[in-house]
Amino acid sequence: MPAAIDHLRHVAIFKDLDDAELGAVAEVCKEEKFVSGEYIFHEGESGNRLYLITEGEVRISRDVPGSGEEALAVLKPGALFGEMAVFDRSERSTHAISNGGTTALTISRPDFEMLMDFDRELAYKVLWAVVRLLSMRLRQTNDSLRSFLAMSMF
Repeated sequence: MPAAIDHLRHVAIFKDLDDAELGAVAEVCKEEKFVSGEYIFHEGESGNRLYLITEGEVRISRDVPGSGEEALAVLKPGALFGEMAVFDRSERSTHAISNGGTTALTISRPDFEMLMDFDRELAYKVLWAVVRLLSMRLRQTNDSLRSFLAMSMF
């Protein structure tokens, strides 16, 4: 799956992997296609798979009581999503909806966990990349909250 390796190479959690390690990840990837408007997953569902967009877009949204659907982001090719529920075995925190048709590489939780158990060096690299990614996201959230609080003071 050489095309899968090219896609994986640019994903934050896989960027430290060498070609052989990327090949091992590519072996557990499956390609899925979604038509425009199709739900890839629903908020509240059990999460058992992560997704990497290779073509098209995905709208990430939540249901807001009394308001309906609120779009939070539109993800483009190269974006990884759905990984949080795979890492922490929690429910999906948002909806993911195909926006105009989407192709994605997917990795199931059991395959991801098997890969991490089988190759400790790969697991070490991926887990450090995840730590860096989560730290970056936490900093962004803190910055957003700081800005929000500063604006609400007026």
